[in-house]
Amino acid sequence: MTSPESHLERIRQLIGNHVQRTTQQIPIDQSLGHVTVSDIVARFDSPRFNNSQMDGYAVPNADGGVFTVAATIAAGDSPALLDGRAAPIMTGAAVPADAAAIIPIENTSPAEFLNPGERIEVPTTEPNQFIRLQGADVAAGSVIVSDGTIISAAAVATLAGQSITEVEVRSPARVLLCTGGAEIQSSNTETNPSSATIPDANAPMLRALAAAAGIEVVGHIRTDDDPEALASALSAAVAEFEPDAVVTSGGISAGKFEVVRQVLEAADPHAWFGHVDQQPGGPQGMALFAGVPVICLPGNPVSTLVSFRLFVAPALGNVAPDAWARLGAAVTGIAGREQFRRGRVEYQADGTTVTHILGGAGSHLITQAVEATHLIRIPAGAALEAGSVVQIYRL
Repeated sequence: MTSPESHLERIRQLIGNHVQRTTQQIPIDQSLGHVTVSDIVARFDSPRFNNSQMDGYAVPNADGGVFTVAATIAAGDSPALLDGRAAPIMTGAAVPADAAAIIPIENTSPAEFLNPGERIEVPTTEPNQFIRLQGADVAAGSVIVSDGTIISAAAVATLAGQSITEVEVRSPARVLLCTGGAEIQSSNTETNPSSATIPDANAPMLRALAAAAGIEVVGHIRTDDDPEALASALSAAVAEFEPDAVVTSGGISAGKFEVVRQVLEAADPHAWFGHVDQQPGGPQGMALFAGVPVICLPGNPVSTLVSFRLFVAPALGNVAPDAWARLGAAVTGIAGREQFRRGRVEYQADGTTVTHILGGAGSHLITQAVEATHLIRIPAGAALEAGSVVQIYRL
């Protein structure tokens, strides 16, 4: 038996020893979800110049009083000095160098924009009130996106605001999927209710999980229970697609027809198949096939889902950092095994995070996981009360 953390570390070592990850330069509007490969530095201060946070009047001092109105300053204008006057100014417009503050239009008397030469009364205010100061967000030369960052929409906006149009990112890992079994039919084949076969739910689920983690699926093979057929199909697919890794689902337990295990143990004397002390997803495996790392997941749908999130996504793709939340109800763990229940997370008005377990613990209950947003980790043998803090993993 081994812990989930130690199994993930072994997979990372296998990947690191046999996969050469490349980088690519892509437009920032295509970079969402990709991972940066170096620190990105601000070219300019942000804001680049002092600008107005409000529609109102730029005033020469913060003492209040009655001022002669100057020409209106619109966004994009290069403003003249106030020279003791108050200038109507629009949100985002550059602030005159001698402006002391901005007075919102609703606080002036009259509460309207007047013509040059007319008189406007304004209240006292704080210096620099409603002025967005140059460099208040970030100074030129500062790191704005760190190496290893998963690019978010905010990061895209930050890069665009620095006139950066392309970014160097880590190329997505390319994987070959292998799913099936004699009882598994193609997911687009209608199954005869009287037959002992089921549709292949794992293949489309693995494609969806890979897409969410920024992993590219380059090919897919199916297997029945014939080791020779699988070895031949796997060899041909590896040669054709040249994947960084192969991800299999099913065929690795101790049964008579565990074809994935049979093929990989024959191909790699150092292949490992065993149990990780977790539920679901206890049976796990890893091997090399034709020099390509193979990550072997159990075949029950929930076990495949959980195992991909715990082992494949962090090793080959991008995942959100692990987090913590309070349990919405009491729960008891399993002796000797870490349990990963499926659940929904809610964010409370007081800033706390509460998680609610959905459905049963069985590895076949995939429909009961439809509304799950996270995995909820229940320590081995724990008897947790409502409100207990638990680790959660975003799906």
